[in-house]
Amino acid sequence: MPFTYILYSAKLNKYYVGACIDMNRRMKEHNTGHSKFTSTGVPWMLKYQEEFETLQEAKKREQAIKKMKSRKYIESLF
Repeated sequence: MPFTYILYSAKLNKYYVGACIDMNRRMKEHNTGHSKFTSTGVPWMLKYQEEFETLQEAKKREQAIKKMKSRKYIESLF
């Protein structure tokens, strides 16, 4: 199932918003340095996820969250 998710890095004190089909695989990628952007924030903790019918819907939600550009908004989701 496709997901929109929010990760948190205590090391960086930052959130990361993404979308994927396989949540377990994607978490492993983030926490093993597979993604250049998130490699500096390891370990990442999953703080929030939403499930969707299609990856297109999940990516649309990801963009909506990013468009808010608000830490308060992100934290209000969980």
